[in-house]
Amino acid sequence: MIGRKTSPGFLVLLALGFFFASYNLLTMSVRYKASKGSELFDPVVRAPGGTDRAGKVKDMPGSDMGGFTRVLHSGLPDNLMKNIPTFIVDPLPEGLDRGYVVLNRPWAFVQWLEKANIEENYILMAEPDHIFVRPLPNLAHGKNPVGFPFFYIRPTDHEKILRKFYPEENGPVTNIDPIGNSPVIIEKGLLEEIAPTWVNVSLRMKDDPVTDKTFGWVLEMYAYAVASALHGVRHTLRKDFMLQPPWDLEVGKKFIIHYTYGCDYTMKGELTYGKVGEWRFDKRAYIKGPPPRNLSLPPPGVPESVVRLVKLVNEATANIAGWGDA
Repeated sequence: MIGRKTSPGFLVLLALGFFFASYNLLTMSVRYKASKGSELFDPVVRAPGGTDRAGKVKDMPGSDMGGFTRVLHSGLPDNLMKNIPTFIVDPLPEGLDRGYVVLNRPWAFVQWLEKANIEENYILMAEPDHIFVRPLPNLAHGKNPVGFPFFYIRPTDHEKILRKFYPEENGPVTNIDPIGNSPVIIEKGLLEEIAPTWVNVSLRMKDDPVTDKTFGWVLEMYAYAVASALHGVRHTLRKDFMLQPPWDLEVGKKFIIHYTYGCDYTMKGELTYGKVGEWRFDKRAYIKGPPPRNLSLPPPGVPESVVRLVKLVNEATANIAGWGDA
């Protein structure tokens, strides 16, 4: 499980094959190495306290990346287990997630942390629609984990709701980071402390009609942020951790592409977000099956981030034997 080489193609395979099933969680062990904080300081939003293609990104200079593990919370094996080390855990009892399948995520991590033999000290929590574009160093510093600031996670806008789960005696709601659990690099012991609270807060939020309606699909993200704050854990926020096309136009020095949004354009390269474009790449178009090899590249004028994304998908599918086979 730990230290096994994996190709970037495997990550794309998982992402393209399982967009919405949400049974897949990716974790990566990170070999401990003291990070050179000053080298990448500019993107920090806030620092607390002041074809053999195996290992293409993982083995590049500057990488602290270890082995990948897929945490599969369907309770049953599947046909991707031959492609990536997989740890099977049980879903929540039937009906407890009330149709919100993401609620299984914190429960899956509790089981994985309790039952798996995890040798490394640091863990990256990632998702199937993440593609690594640069070798990832251990951005965490000791007991200070690192996360990505999401523009739509706004604790200060929802203080009244969050006080149900983060009482005033715990401090200001600004102690709650604007993050989800992914991507996050965190010391294993800290995650072991936070994970059970993350489960409980998620279930309580889902059980509260106002909170459930307000937070919707990102409820579990708020739950992780609140659980971390309840344990006094603050995350260093790094904008360079991830980019999200089509809104982020360039890859630059970022580490991960998160292709959660549809990319729709005219043949003149004009964005038509919310409307199906003449050219498009949207993971939602492949719910019933994987995309074909050799997807058409975007037309001239489309941002570099989108072009890079499609090229990486094509590179991966071209190098995965039997891609698209039933």
